[in-house]
Amino acid sequence: MTSTHEKGGGSFHGIKLLLCENPLPPIDEAIAAAQAEAAHSNYYTEPYSAPLRQLLSEQLHVPERLIHINAGSELILRQLFDRFGRQVHLLTPTYVLFPEIAQRYTEQRLLPEKDFTFDLGELAIPEGTTLMVIVNPNNPNGGIFDMAPLPDLLRHHPQTRFLVDEAFIGLAGQSVAHLVPEHPNLLVTRTLSKAHSLAGFRIGYGIFPEAIADDLNSHNDAYPLARPSQAAAIATLQHEDQIHARAAQLHEWTVTLAAELRTLGVRTFPTHTYFFLADLAPHNAAEVADALRKQDILIKPLNDPALGPGFMRITTALPEDNRRFVDALRELLARD
Repeated sequence: MTSTHEKGGGSFHGIKLLLCENPLPPIDEAIAAAQAEAAHSNYYTEPYSAPLRQLLSEQLHVPERLIHINAGSELILRQLFDRFGRQVHLLTPTYVLFPEIAQRYTEQRLLPEKDFTFDLGELAIPEGTTLMVIVNPNNPNGGIFDMAPLPDLLRHHPQTRFLVDEAFIGLAGQSVAHLVPEHPNLLVTRTLSKAHSLAGFRIGYGIFPEAIADDLNSHNDAYPLARPSQAAAIATLQHEDQIHARAAQLHEWTVTLAAELRTLGVRTFPTHTYFFLADLAPHNAAEVADALRKQDILIKPLNDPALGPGFMRITTALPEDNRRFVDALRELLARD
């Protein structure tokens, strides 16, 4: 059974403070492109979303053959773990899906006393590791890694595949997608669900060594995206300047929200994205989340036993919704 911890609220229509959804809608160009293409939905797209692959190839400066597109990055990640996840090494806390789908895993804990930072140059990879996973920016804390040590790690561990999940790279961080052609053990996954606000369109892609990209392309649907989804993706990627400006605005709202929580006695941790970790201790995050849901505010505790019951992952909503959340939280915390 798939965990729904990372999932959105479905039909929930209150305030959502979940990491997986951008509070801003798709850009106008994406909506217009999807609407225009919907009328042609009686026809398939080009095989393997060729126009989108070509655009990504041009923007990422990698050969088109190395790109695999599918309906959301989770499907791609599951297939990679099926193939290479016999023994996984994780930097934790991490994306909750990864411990679930790894056949076995070891972990390097990121520590709150160090603000969840970690020097990849100090990474020790256990013997027998088949897949090393780096999430950059990291989920759930929003921190970024200096990726400069990665090429040496790739060379020193040729039998280990390195998966760099760049789901939030549109918000911050240093991409390594351009290194894939040089390293046969580097896998990079991305999505347009986060910074690009296209979660409902289900667009994920990966940049892989030739043999892996060929394998995934030949063993998946040749028409992975609906026509409106492909059109929205292309339109959005053609306006990355807007995405960058929106990312900066989202981060500004996030910084303001974290500062307001600190005035309530809540500890928050640094982030480069539109989400952050907060420690509500001595309050129980699960109990707080339950109480907030009764006020039409949807948020979830982190549920990481190593960190304790006070931790909660918080994503920014729109400013007016953030104010309502802070007011509700202030009232709840004052009761104890």
